[in-house]
Amino acid sequence: MRSIDANAFPLTSRRAWLQSAGALVAVAALPAWAQSRGKGGGRLVVPFAPGGGNDVFARQMTHGLQEMFGYNMIVENKAGAGGNLGTEMVVRASPQSETYLLGHTGTVSINPELYKGLKFNASTDLQPVAMFASSALLLVVPESSPIRSVAQLVQALRTRGAQMNYASSGAGTGGHLTGEMLAHMLGVKATHVPYKGTAPSLTDVAGGLVDFSFSVIPAAQALVKAGKLRALAITGAQRHSQLPDVPTVAESGVPELAQFESSLTYGLLAPKGTPAAQVKKLAQEVLQVAALPAFQSKLGVEGAVPLLGDAKAYAKKIQQESAKWAAVIKASGASA
Repeated sequence: MRSIDANAFPLTSRRAWLQSAGALVAVAALPAWAQSRGKGGGRLVVPFAPGGGNDVFARQMTHGLQEMFGYNMIVENKAGAGGNLGTEMVVRASPQSETYLLGHTGTVSINPELYKGLKFNASTDLQPVAMFASSALLLVVPESSPIRSVAQLVQALRTRGAQMNYASSGAGTGGHLTGEMLAHMLGVKATHVPYKGTAPSLTDVAGGLVDFSFSVIPAAQALVKAGKLRALAITGAQRHSQLPDVPTVAESGVPELAQFESSLTYGLLAPKGTPAAQVKKLAQEVLQVAALPAFQSKLGVEGAVPLLGDAKAYAKKIQQESAKWAAVIKASGASA
């Protein structure tokens, strides 16, 4: 093969030739998936409407990926069917499309058991990339309620049974199933009252129309501070930094609740078949963004805490949560 003499080109042409040659060498050194990365950017699907915690986490993550690594990933909200529409979009996406899901325990581990007619299973039909956060719920009662502890709530449930009711933001939500888990672990009955959203459910709890609720922390905390709700416990494994004086349910001293824990795990997932090198690279980047104090501060505002893990750790977490919530759904007969 005849060699190319760069000196044979005029100065401007030689400069262009050298730049092109350098670019080709750099591209050739990258794995195949990375050579096309960034040309059109990636897409992070949020299976809920804009404005909620899922959307906030997604936009903070994509901002961090852009700032730290120059990776342009847009957020696309695809709400509907309890998160199933957006989740299915990613399940059906091409492994080469750089399409990812902002998933959490509800969409990945609970919905496959709760929605009987689904033609996909997010817990097995998606490839975990990395997990980055966990979010517990806040157990609240009306400020006017005589119940001042989890132990007193348990006693009321054992005495009044199904006459006790609890509110949630909708059937199949974390608040609903956490209430079902509480009743199942205690061997009692409680009546679930589903609402269309968190705000109306907490309004009725604050007004004394409903006995208690397991709610997302920011909304409930605001009403606790306003003197309209009383916080009894956090459902996570540890106390929350913003509510250090509120014990966990497991700390209640009720033997049946010693292992009680209910949290949503957040992470990124990819279509099955996405190249392993691509998954590994993105996982490393996601975890670096999630370790930033600024990112973790945003998590705290939404009531979440950091929970960092690579694809393997996230896959194990999904398996554990799927088994846990499948048992709760089966025992309670819950469906959506």
